[in-house]
Amino acid sequence: MVERFEKFTFALAEISRYWNRIAADEMKKYNLKAPFAVYLITMYRHSEGLTAARLCELCGKDKSEVSRAVSLLTERGLAVREEVNNNSYRALLRLTEEGKKAAAQVCERANLAVEYGGRGISDEHRDILYKSLDTIVSNLYNISKEGLPDESC
Repeated sequence: MVERFEKFTFALAEISRYWNRIAADEMKKYNLKAPFAVYLITMYRHSEGLTAARLCELCGKDKSEVSRAVSLLTERGLAVREEVNNNSYRALLRLTEEGKKAAAQVCERANLAVEYGGRGISDEHRDILYKSLDTIVSNLYNISKEGLPDESC
């Protein structure tokens, strides 16, 4: 069981490390750090706009990190905050035309990275992999909320 745990955690750490390295290389052209790739891709997918709270939820980031990112994106002219009913608290975040162009390019590069990363995996195995990951995420989420049961391994 410990060997599975080590293999699982090591693989996740390696995937995360390599993804961050790839994202950092891609984001250099915009003078932004790696996490901004996820913000741009998410905002691009939600062209109707989304709140900072929703961006936090979708990206799995905390409020302060997203707030800093949104400030920088707006400062750089890649995003705008649009008040809703004269309320800036629930402002919608949208990409500017320049932001849309940058996000489209980042999406294209991310898709290419995923395609290259998945080479050699059949569609059937890919489906199994993603279903398995979804199950693991769900189980770990429940454990994080409820705690581990008192039974031993």
